[in-house]
Amino acid sequence: MPPKVIPIFANQPAPSMGCGAKGGSGKSSCGSSAKPGDLSPEVWAKVKDHPCYSEQAHHHFARMHIAVAPACNIQCNYCNRKYDCANESRPGVVSEKLTPEMAAKKVLAVAAEIPQLSVVGIAGPGDALANPDKTFRAFRLIQKDAPDIKLCLSTNGLMLPDYVQAIADLNVDHVTITINMVDPEVGEQIYPWVYYNHKRWIGRDAAKILGERQMEGLEMLTAKGILVKVNSVMIPGVNDQHLAEVNRAVKSHGAFLHNIMPLISDPAHGTHYGLTGQRGPSPQELKELQDSCEGSMNLMRHCRQCRADAVGLLGEDRGAEFSTDKIAAMDVAYDPEPRLAYREYVERERRDQEAARESELAAMTGQAGGVKILAAVTTRGGARINQHFGHASEFQIYELSGAGARFVGHRKVENYCQGGWGEEEVLEDVTAAIKDCAAVFTAKIGLCPRKDLAMAGIEVVDGFAHEYIESSLIAWFRQRMETAQPVAATA
Repeated sequence: MPPKVIPIFANQPAPSMGCGAKGGSGKSSCGSSAKPGDLSPEVWAKVKDHPCYSEQAHHHFARMHIAVAPACNIQCNYCNRKYDCANESRPGVVSEKLTPEMAAKKVLAVAAEIPQLSVVGIAGPGDALANPDKTFRAFRLIQKDAPDIKLCLSTNGLMLPDYVQAIADLNVDHVTITINMVDPEVGEQIYPWVYYNHKRWIGRDAAKILGERQMEGLEMLTAKGILVKVNSVMIPGVNDQHLAEVNRAVKSHGAFLHNIMPLISDPAHGTHYGLTGQRGPSPQELKELQDSCEGSMNLMRHCRQCRADAVGLLGEDRGAEFSTDKIAAMDVAYDPEPRLAYREYVERERRDQEAARESELAAMTGQAGGVKILAAVTTRGGARINQHFGHASEFQIYELSGAGARFVGHRKVENYCQGGWGEEEVLEDVTAAIKDCAAVFTAKIGLCPRKDLAMAGIEVVDGFAHEYIESSLIAWFRQRMETAQPVAATA
């Protein structure tokens, strides 16, 4: 029999409101799309510069993962940890493992070069809490030399209840737990084994231990005021129908955000699911599930499923610029002043962006009715439409309606322009990725892709180049509604 653990059931009420919203009506926005007025000042201060906990912040701020935690205490059918790997962009992959000392020096070097850096996290390549000594030593070193950088960690949750106090003592106020099930019958299809209390558990017993430990840790973190983001991997035919129950359970136990991510399944990755042909969900399937789960606790929709050594803004990786060899030769001098100046700049941008958005919303006079459409945007960051169509490796997707513009996800694509030329088959794939969008907003685009997109019923909009994304989308949508022009797609 499994060892005795504290049972936590899906319908058991949480001891406190989960997402830190003001009041309990459920009417205020709460989660990654929240704005200052939607959250308490204490919670807003924690999330406003964290690119993973705030959709608004991810336009401006960078994250960094330090690969100091190689060991893991569970096996997931979607995971294959790879070291010395520079060619794959997914969790569990790193180019090199670091000691806590080298990781701390690397953080200082990155912070000196990238003033946007606001948070350092440990997400493997194994599990942060299966390597507690390395994890907490790295945090202590970083906290000593760069106290203005937020610390966070990701964990499978198996050992979380044992380390909640240590996490709190280090002022780590953001923790991510990967929770893919609350029913052991589902869990045994995802986890072949867990290693707990000096024993390897398999099957349903393994899933039961893991699930109960995860819920116990979630409640303990919430009780200490630590914000918890729950990651769930959507696996069609395995847990896709079950994730709505997971959503209700983690919400009731105090989670701040729920991030439902698509399964990454490629035989080349060597995972069990990849080798057995388990497919991942389509973007449309993922959005449908996310929409069905969204309520007073918003979902994170801007996750990029980063490597365990990722550096830079979400959607980019500058890790190769900071290899161990390069860092070892550096004479690192940490200066917080450029970082402070950048944060002041972002605050001004946010105020201007919000004013522009509110101005466009005020001009919306109700013509939209119940119309909802999707639009794709090319951006290099800064919450602006500032990227050439052919240079985009992803599109940010927004839902437009009478209520404004709401970020609902992103679609990865291969660059259309490669050295000044574009390949027709690449353009076909790009068009297919945004086929459910009525328009694509971009800073610049060539004649050929413009023509092909028009033939696919997708309007090209380049008249808002370098303007703010949300206000531009609202303005375009309002103009279309005022002139009663038909739209090409519906969400």
